[in-house]
Amino acid sequence: MSAPSDVRQREFGSTDWSIVGQLDGPDAELALAKLCEQYWQPLYAYVRSKVRDVHKAQDLTQGFFAHVVAKDSLRQAAPERGRFRSFVLASLKNFTANEYAAENAQRRGGNYRQVPLDFDDGDQHFSRAAVESMTPERVFDRAWTLTLLDRVADRLRIEHEEAGEAARFETLKATLTSAGRGSKYGEIAEKLQVTEAAARQAASRLRKRYRELLRLEVGRTLADNDDIEDEIRQMFASLG
Repeated sequence: MSAPSDVRQREFGSTDWSIVGQLDGPDAELALAKLCEQYWQPLYAYVRSKVRDVHKAQDLTQGFFAHVVAKDSLRQAAPERGRFRSFVLASLKNFTANEYAAENAQRRGGNYRQVPLDFDDGDQHFSRAAVESMTPERVFDRAWTLTLLDRVADRLRIEHEEAGEAARFETLKATLTSAGRGSKYGEIAEKLQVTEAAARQAASRLRKRYRELLRLEVGRTLADNDDIEDEIRQMFASLG
């Protein structure tokens, strides 16, 4: 079941910095789950690029989130630090640099509460980001970008489903990518039962809404909305 529009708007209204602020409140469990959902795959990609042993990389990632739960370390985050992704990555670096934490990362459970992570899915995402010539930081940035773009596309899909236009979205979604810009609009028009000019206009409107949702999603990760355009440029540069 897709999320109601008012719920989706509340999600856009809350920034990742404000979600961190909820870690010591009545909604702490939901806040932690939200942060894990949004950030664990890029963090796992970073660890995988540094640790070749898959199981050890999984243990380190699980250990990091267990550490976050046990020590409440993300509560140290402050909006004035700028980009939330930079703070999260720095927190992971500090954790993995600690010899004691690294040696004991394999202790899934123990005094730590378990955080459910789908490593099979994470490995699939990592395979898209794992390029031998990339630094671990570049791998993280690339995985971050892919994860965020997936969320934007999913929100766009949900909007169309709620409007009863799921089939229309499936027909037009290829035009969102640079590879799909050369789509045969005659074929799209035939599927939509509209003119080719109308099909082009529909694709243009879809791309416009995608850009709007992208700006909203990126803005949630920043302390200052003036940095949105620069952040988007950096994100797409990471895919180059």
